[in-house]
Amino acid sequence: MAQYTLGGPGPGPAPDPARARGLTRPNRLVPGDRIAVVAPSSPIDPARLTAGCAILRSWGLEVDVAPHVLDGHPLVGHLAGEDADRAADLQAAWLDPAVAAVVCARGGYGVHRMVDLLDWDAMRAVAPKAFIGFSDATSLHEAFAQRLGIATLYGPMAAAASFVLDGPTADHLRRTLFEPAATTVLTSPTAAPLVAGRARGVTAGGCASVLAAERGTPAARLSFAGAVLILEDVNEQPYQLDRILTQLLRSGALEGVAGVALGSWEGCGRPERVREVMLDRLGPLGVPVLQDLGFGHCSSTLTVPLGVPALLDADAGTLTLEAPALADAAS
Repeated sequence: MAQYTLGGPGPGPAPDPARARGLTRPNRLVPGDRIAVVAPSSPIDPARLTAGCAILRSWGLEVDVAPHVLDGHPLVGHLAGEDADRAADLQAAWLDPAVAAVVCARGGYGVHRMVDLLDWDAMRAVAPKAFIGFSDATSLHEAFAQRLGIATLYGPMAAAASFVLDGPTADHLRRTLFEPAATTVLTSPTAAPLVAGRARGVTAGGCASVLAAERGTPAARLSFAGAVLILEDVNEQPYQLDRILTQLLRSGALEGVAGVALGSWEGCGRPERVREVMLDRLGPLGVPVLQDLGFGHCSSTLTVPLGVPALLDADAGTLTLEAPALADAAS
């Protein structure tokens, strides 16, 4: 097994010193806070949304469901409403000073069509707030990092099956939002080294296919130099994962990455085939790679902060945040 020790990223551009300290962290939540649910991607199951909102309200939160969340697109059935309406819901929630956090209802597809409709100058002018989502929301995580400089949460969504049906998934998100100092060590029973070693960096990444699709778009960073990159995906066969990772490699996005933490690969074929692809494509980076950390499109999932300094220890099977995901209001 390859070895890598703490001391800097692999070959490639040096990380931005300012980014090495992490992005601006929004404040943690307290009971009584108001959160907004938006649908930037695919259509929502109303019953599951109702169940998810009930869980959020049970935490003492006031929940506003954005006006167009249950819309459908008049022509394109895989979208939760018109592009402009989905963007307007997200922007209105972000600009509302009474809203402390914005959570996506589900993933699927659609963010690519609406992300450039957002008024990023207006969104940059308001105080940061927590943003939660995964899968297709990867494009928004990248945009929030690149355009706003804000740390976000790659975690379960209000109408996601894992959030509604799995108690540990919901509880880990709850503790991350309300007690972030208690969720700084991320691990799972299956976490194990694919490439051994330890490395520090600022967390970034998300759904691998969405990251590959981001290449060349306005919010795409040139590389993840100095980052601990988190990667996961769903329903991509091993040859497709090979193509996705090869695209990221050829684009230069992985140059200088400090380490990689891999999540779930549901519906991606036999686990041994997926591991072969990961080792073949990521092993030559010469950095630690931790597999099966337990986040993403799995039935029970962790919430992983993005934009936060962290120590990846592949041998120990841990990703340890060096600052809580969210800040105290006084900090």
